[in-house]
Amino acid sequence: MKTYNSVKQHNEIKKQFVLDKLIKAGVTKGQSGKSVHDMDYDELKYELTLQAFREIDITSDSSRWW
Repeated sequence: MKTYNSVKQHNEIKKQFVLDKLIKAGVTKGQSGKSVHDMDYDELKYELTLQAFREIDITSDSSRWW
């Protein structure tokens, strides 16, 4: 039981970390319209990935693919 609680606590910490990053970036709702506060960890990771892409400046030479 102690291991289960440790894993659950660790997962909650990871979720809170991603949630904090999204909130600092100004993201309050996901692409589907769902509040970030109601999302699970996997949904939050997806939204954080989308946010990271939004921050890339494609006009910068260092951000171009070719």
